[in-house]
This record gives sequence, C-alpha cells and structure tokens, in this order.
Amino acid sequence: MPSKSSARLAALTVAAVCSTASTIVLTTPAHADSVRIHDIQGSTRISPYAGKQVTDVTGIVTGIRTYGSSRGFWIQDPTPDADPATSEGVFVFTSSTPKGVAVGDSVTVSGTVSEYVPGGTASGNQSLTEITKPTTTVVSSGNRLPAATTVDARSVPAAYAPAGDTTANGSVNALPLKPSKYALDHYEALEGMTVRVTDTRVVGATDPYTELWVTVKPHENRSRNGGTVYGSYDAQNTGRLQIQSLGSTADFPKANVGDTLTGTTAGPLDYNQFGGYTLVASELGTLKSADLKRETTRKQRSSELAVATYNVENLDPTDDTFAAHASAIVNNLESPDIVSLEEIQDNNGAKNDGTVAADQTMTKLIDAIVAAGGPAYDWRSIDPADKADGGEPGGNIRQAFLFNPDRVSFTDRAGGDATTATGVTKIRGKAHLTLSPGRIAPADEAWQNSRKPLAGEFLFRGRTVFVIANHFNSKGGDQGLTSQYQPPARSSETQRHQQATLVNAFVKDILDTQKNADVIALGDINDFEFSRTTSILEGRGELWSAIKSLPRSERYSYVYQGNSQVLDQILISPSIRRDCDFEYDSVHVNAEFNDQISDHDPQVLRFRP
Repeated sequence: MPSKSSARLAALTVAAVCSTASTIVLTTPAHADSVRIHDIQGSTRISPYAGKQVTDVTGIVTGIRTYGSSRGFWIQDPTPDADPATSEGVFVFTSSTPKGVAVGDSVTVSGTVSEYVPGGTASGNQSLTEITKPTTTVVSSGNRLPAATTVDARSVPAAYAPAGDTTANGSVNALPLKPSKYALDHYEALEGMTVRVTDTRVVGATDPYTELWVTVKPHENRSRNGGTVYGSYDAQNTGRLQIQSLGSTADFPKANVGDTLTGTTAGPLDYNQFGGYTLVASELGTLKSADLKRETTRKQRSSELAVATYNVENLDPTDDTFAAHASAIVNNLESPDIVSLEEIQDNNGAKNDGTVAADQTMTKLIDAIVAAGGPAYDWRSIDPADKADGGEPGGNIRQAFLFNPDRVSFTDRAGGDATTATGVTKIRGKAHLTLSPGRIAPADEAWQNSRKPLAGEFLFRGRTVFVIANHFNSKGGDQGLTSQYQPPARSSETQRHQQATLVNAFVKDILDTQKNADVIALGDINDFEFSRTTSILEGRGELWSAIKSLPRSERYSYVYQGNSQVLDQILISPSIRRDCDFEYDSVHVNAEFNDQISDHDPQVLRFRP
C-alpha cells in the first residue's frame, strides 16, 4: 500500500494559538451583500470562485488546526441556505499557526479561493476548497457554534459515486452534487462543516498516525469480528469514515476493530491525502472495548499437511518483533509444516551497502521459534540481486520457506540463483523442478523491481507437493476510492496481471506433466480474491483461491481505510481441491489490532495429500 507521510503525525488543538500568517483587526460586521460560504462552495466539487478574491466572508470559527502542513481554521455560516448540495463550512489556510482567533469567534475573512489537492494532482484525489492568504477580522467572541450535522445510516446513500456518469476524462469534479443519491456527494456537500456521529463501531484500528476508521452503517457487510468486508469493486462500503483529532494526540483512543466510540464524536469534515473525507474531532466519543482476541487455528493432524503464508513486514535482525512473530507462528498458527514468509530482509535491513544474504534474519527467527516452544525449522530461499526486487531501499526483501524437517523434507536440486529460471521436467512419469529452490522466469520484465516467485519441491508422507511463494507488485500508485476519478484507476494491477500470467503458466507446465500433481501458489498477492489478478492466476482451473471456501464475513487478511479485504491468498490445484479434504483459515492476529506486528494476517491451509 502507499506509504504515509509524517505530516499525518500532526497534533491538533481547538485552543487559540499564535501565528504570523493572518492579519487580525477589529471592525464592524460584514456588508449584507458579501459572498457567503455556500456561494464559495457552490453545488459542484470545484468552487465557482476558484482563483478569485473574496471579501468579508462571514462565519463562526468552529475549529483550529495548529500543527502539520495544513494549519488554519474552519468557519461555518450560522444561517445556511436551503440547498443541501452547498456546504456552509470552509477551511481558512493560514500557512503557519493561526493567531488571534478562537473557537466561537464571529469573523469575516478576505482572501483568495483555492482548490488544494492533498497529495498533488497526480494522486487523483479530490480537491479541498480553501480561502488562502487570508485577512481575518474578529467581529465578536463567545458565539454559539452552528449545530453539527448528523451523519448516520439514514443520511448516507448506499451508492458510492457517479461512476459512468462523469466528464470526458472520468472526473466527477464538474458534475452537480447529488448528496441524496451518492455517498461521495453527500460527504462533499458537508466539506468544512461540523458533523457528528454517534455510537460508531471501529472498522479500522488506531494506527501510528493517530487515526482510526468507524462505520455509521453497523450492518454494512459486517465481518465476524466487527469490521466491514470489501467484497467487490461495486461495494465500497459507504458508511466508512476516518476519524482524527483536533485535540492532543496523546488522548487519542487506541482502538481495535469491533470497539465502539460511544456517545458523540464531532468536528469539522476535512479531506486529506490518505483516506479522503475525515472527521477531525473536537469532541471524541468514549472508547468501549469489544475485547477482541487474537485468533488461533487448530493443530494439523498427523495425516494433514499444514501450509501457511505470512508477511512479516520487512523483518531484519535489528527488529524487536522476532519473539512476537515466533509466538504467532507457534501459538496462533500451531507450527505449520511449511511456512512461506514474505518480506524477509537481508542481514542489515535497510542499510544500502550491497548486502543481500539473509541467513542472520532467518536464523534469528528460527531460534525465536524454538525458544517459543516450536520446532527447529529448516529454511530455503534465494538471495536477490542487490536492489532488483523492490521494497524498502537497501532491504532486498524476498520470500523464504520455513519447513519442519520432522514432518516434511525438502527436495534440493542445485543451481537456483537470482537470475536462473527453474523449469519442469518429467522423471519416471512424475513432474519435478529442474532447480529447487528456484525462481520463476526471473528475467521477465513482469518482475522488474518486484519480488520473483520462489518455487520449491517438498515431500510429505511419500507424496511430492510443489509450493510457489509469491509477493506480487504492490498497490502503490493506485487512485483511492474517494478519487475525483470514478471508478478510480488501478494502474498497479497491470504488472500483477503479467505476474499472474507467468505463475499460472508455470503451474500449467507442472499439471501438463503430471495431471494429479499437488501444487500450491501462495503469498502476498496484493490483490483481492475477486480481482482480475486472481482470475488470471487461477486460469482455466489450474488453481483456485481457497480463501473463497470461507464465509464472506471471514474473507480478509488486511484492513485498509476501514475495509477488511483480501491481499494474502493460498491457491490450490485440482487434486487438492477435488480429491482431498482441505481446510482453510485466515488467522486474524494483526490486521485488526492497534498493536500489530505486521499489517497482514497469516493464512493456513490443511489437507491430506
């Protein structure tokens, strides 16, 4: 997923504090024929006054942001018009900390109307209407604040955005807002206004940037643990809303998915780079814990092979998470026979000095597993070429196999390296890899600046099992769900489609050589179970994503912007799906928790070869 800016660490306050960016004078009230806030906001996303000077815009100060890259204050007109498409609030951008204004002040503001796009125009984000370079006049203080507008299941439409009903370039900017028809229009029509939500359930845990996500629609695609499941491109879950704070970040609640913010949470409705519409709360509800527990899968039976995938999030020897990851593998995953690990970094992590070996990383993890009471795993991997596989610069992330030698053996066939491709051959009527471990088509442009799949041949109770560990191209660069372009562009999936095509072709080679071969392709696919990427990977029945065997309320491995969604998958060949009993478990130990050690939940498949 896209990286988050340190600007989001901004502490916020409702107190009046100092600034040099605004000019403050005392004077008489504004003239009756002055431009009003709803005139500036207009009935489309782009202000009809964009780029123009406005004078004596009246409003009550409803909130002040004192830190971060977007300092200023919100004002709201206490006498709204009758048009639900025109917002009555607007943000006044002061550049530095505002001085001389306080919440409850009645002010007039003169300045330039601007359309600011958080993240820049290339992000595809919608713009935020602002008054910039302001001159502010305080008319009176201690005024009653405009009543907050309630956002709830009744007010937010089920349809998300006017997809297919856009301008020539796909932008919704010029379209008249229809707040009773589309959720994005509803939120846009409230931009800058004080809104309130009541007794809302948390659907995205508090993150290090002191934000969380709630839903105002408690029954909308609810997950088993209280999240909101993202199950198709046409069901974006319109009840989701991001919550930040206008108060001290130290007081921000540390919430898990399923918790509830009881009572009222209220403040101005903003739009930011990471998640779109955001309630920046001057009043926060009280956190009520749902007492969410980390899940534990069952132990595999002696006749069952347990295969897992686990993204350990840039693990390197300097991290302090080895014991926690080991505990998750031993106690929550019940020590699977084979574990595909993603995001194993080299021996010195992000230090960019040409190091590519990861033996110290793997040894430290294996030792931690033994200390946690687990088996003495063995491991196989292939070191990447330096700086060739993407990820954190200098980290040289790769996939690696852990396997329990007391339960399963690895078939070594020498010659695999960063640039040599493994293939499929027939020996005594059975399929075998030419290199094990080996990489699939590492020279193909589909893997440019991306992790190459690791293929290995295992033996369990006399039967060969082929395992392909994957970490496909990330979603970085995709437009967000709240983009001005609807439907948003998913440019990153082009490379994933190429990658899925190559992996499917490799699996097809195995199955053409041995029809009943047991093949597992697993890992961080970085795409949904309903995506075109998964469809290509599945092919014409060569593979099937086993997470689809779960109820929809349990199909997720990752939580992003309040959507519980699938990124990690285990795909199985027909011999496993049709002829064998199998069980699939998405073991929720990370994604829904504010104290996560990885942002991914591991997945486990158990079957009888």
